[in-house]
Formats: sequence, structure tokens, C-alpha cells
Amino acid sequence: MRASELREKNDEELYQLIRERRDDMMHFRLQMATGVVDNVRSSREARKDIARIKTLLNERKRAGESAGGDGN
Repeated sequence: MRASELREKNDEELYQLIRERRDDMMHFRLQMATGVVDNVRSSREARKDIARIKTLLNERKRAGESAGGDGN
């Protein structure tokens, strides 16, 4: 998933995507344990997607804090 696509989504949609990607990682681990892996890159892609989403959420949080006021 591209960062530009993620920026178009609201926070709730991003949190939902994190949950979905974590589920994907769990399914991948189960497939690894049983030896029935379809796509060996899926775990790596899921981790990277989660990192992108968390980075975007953190950027939004920091932007909101800095725009919130100067503390005076």
C-alpha cells in the first residue's frame, strides 16, 4: 500500500488497516508452522504497511499538537 493512498484515509480507517495487517501476519505465522506458505513476502509487506500507517498516524498527531497552540 502506498503512503499517498494512506493519507487519503481517516484515522479510524487506518486503525482498521493495522488490525487487518496484524491478522494477515498471524495467518502467515500459522501457514509457516504448518508448512503451507503461499507467499513468503506477505509477512514483510504486512510489517512495512503497519510501519507506514503508524508513521502517518504519528505525523498527524504531531501536526495536531504543534497546531494546537504555543503553550502560553
